[in-house]
Amino acid sequence: MINEKIKKVSPSIDKWLKEAKADPMALQEGMFLVHNGVVRQTPKAKVRQGLDDGSLVKGMEFAYDAMKVDAAIAETYKMDGIFYVKVWLNEGRLEVGDDIMYVLIGGDIRPHVVDALQFLIGKIKNECVTEIEQK
Repeated sequence: MINEKIKKVSPSIDKWLKEAKADPMALQEGMFLVHNGVVRQTPKAKVRQGLDDGSLVKGMEFAYDAMKVDAAIAETYKMDGIFYVKVWLNEGRLEVGDDIMYVLIGGDIRPHVVDALQFLIGKIKNECVTEIEQK
């Protein structure tokens, strides 16, 4: 069941980066990557599978399982060279252009950080959230 809460206020990435760089592990980090997922007008089926029924997305109902997200974050920390992970997820009824999620990963080298970002976003999208497009 989708949570009917009002969407949240998006975080400040500048503030997130300042916090990450102040973290005790920051001296081991050589790179940070940020992901910002946004509600798009194009339906997922068209983008992912090429199925075009002519419809457009007007909004989205979005919810997540916080325990599963926490477990995915813990798993990400176990990856080689990853020292900082922060995730923010919106919830409720979102409109086109609204932020769905922010993910920040800090690590030692580019390949480790890229792999961790890809891993965590995939895990969140496939196992932790419910997205229902409103057409």
